[in-house]
Amino acid sequence: METLQDTLEKNKKQKEFYNKKKKSLPSRIWSFVREKSLKNIRKELGILEQSYALHKAWMGDLSDKKVLDLGCFAGNNLSVYMAQNAKTYLGIDLSEVGISRLNDKLKDIPNAEARVVDFFSESFSEGEFDLIYAYGVLHHFKNVDNLIQRLDQKLAEGGRIISYDPLETSYPVWFIRKLYRPFQSDAAWEWPFNRKTIKKFEKGFEVLEKRGVLGKSKWYFLYAMLPVSREKKLKWGMKAHNTDWERSAVSNAHLYSCMQLNMLMRKKQSQSS
Repeated sequence: METLQDTLEKNKKQKEFYNKKKKSLPSRIWSFVREKSLKNIRKELGILEQSYALHKAWMGDLSDKKVLDLGCFAGNNLSVYMAQNAKTYLGIDLSEVGISRLNDKLKDIPNAEARVVDFFSESFSEGEFDLIYAYGVLHHFKNVDNLIQRLDQKLAEGGRIISYDPLETSYPVWFIRKLYRPFQSDAAWEWPFNRKTIKKFEKGFEVLEKRGVLGKSKWYFLYAMLPVSREKKLKWGMKAHNTDWERSAVSNAHLYSCMQLNMLMRKKQSQSS
């Protein structure tokens, strides 16, 4: 089991990686394929826009909220939105390069700052966050139990977490990832969620909503190769995505066929309150 000290040491290597972004050839090839396939699918079918809209709806009114943007690098799609609308906003990341760029974006926004700090380190003493936004971050931690404990410590009573992470609960995805993993530059901190991970989050927090994407619709790239009109291809893709979106919210069986997960969690009420 990975200890807290193991995580802190690993994060030093992760920091160096994201500052320099030196990837192996297989990692560069995988990134290229991912960008050209999955990202295009998410763009064409409106998956990203729908996920961002869902995250905004989950955030609600931020005017009285203390927000932590966890592992935000130079800012994700909603970083500036949160900074502009929250009572206070703090973005944290391991990378000086990323945080420098984010602070440039935040320089004219009162009560907003970005800081280079390890979420697990003692130097990060701030807490009582009403919202922790973790876009593509939670799967970077191998020890999920330690992660859940740390997240819980940093949340205010009734505080919420919004996350977006990859899944490896679909057998084809699991198989491809296993083949690629020995060549992966960032394998040490890449731990896509499995069934056990999801169950641990369900035990640690009150999971209010889950939405999976790229379940049936992940096969859109194959359907797009067929000699049919673009209109028919998009119609099939949108129908497949809508099926994923709706069924994954009520069925873990369908959720497990998806490649990525949107999740809204809330801190459980303390027994003393």
